[in-house]
Amino acid sequence: METPLLLAVDSRGVATATLNRPSLGNAYHGEMLQALITGLERLAADTAVRALVIRGAGRHFQAGADIHWLSAAAVAPPEQAFAASLLTTRAMQRLNEFPKPSFAVIHGACFGGGTGIACCVDVALATTTAAFGITEVRVGVAPTPISTHMVHAMGLRHARRYAITGERFDAEEARRIGLVHEVHPPEAIEARLDHILRETLRSSPAGIAATKRSLLESNGLALSERDVTQLANESWMARAGAEGREGLAAFREKRRPAWDHS
Repeated sequence: METPLLLAVDSRGVATATLNRPSLGNAYHGEMLQALITGLERLAADTAVRALVIRGAGRHFQAGADIHWLSAAAVAPPEQAFAASLLTTRAMQRLNEFPKPSFAVIHGACFGGGTGIACCVDVALATTTAAFGITEVRVGVAPTPISTHMVHAMGLRHARRYAITGERFDAEEARRIGLVHEVHPPEAIEARLDHILRETLRSSPAGIAATKRSLLESNGLALSERDVTQLANESWMARAGAEGREGLAAFREKRRPAWDHS
């Protein structure tokens, strides 16, 4: 059994959270999401931790949700279906409001929830070979757990386009629309990350925490419990609907869903 999330902290206090389901493109499921929530809470409380870097094991950063986990949630009783969506919503909230500097190093596929992670960190770096997509609508569901974060990162116009069309796009387009900050060749990205980390570690931890809190709260970008509940409810209801069930079945069966007449 793979441990879905690996956590390590180096001598500088830089924590690394590695999404660790490489055989499935690091697709997230309930166990990974809960591990991420628990890990973020623990790292936030640890005064020795100065920064967080999120990575993906293997060929991809994060290729969205585990389709089998989603399919099971689509036919689960409402309480369980809501709980599954709440995990996704809560994980993104915890990352977005993490009180320490957060970074993502993105390579390979970054789809669905992977784009949510990119939106929720302070600094997102991508390799030139990374590929992106907000693809939930292709399987009849909605990206509501990450919707507010997409708008914050990319602006409403870009979020509307890519969340509605489901188009895939490359790293340069991700940089242009604000989903990632910088794009570098694979062989150069670690040096760039190290430079930014060294610059960041020169700053006061308390000053950084106050700055992050102010930026989010004064601009209405921190989610209330009511917001979290609403987003999770919207997510599970879309997934449990007729088109959600059909889209997930079509994906599993490697066929076009009924609505696709392209």
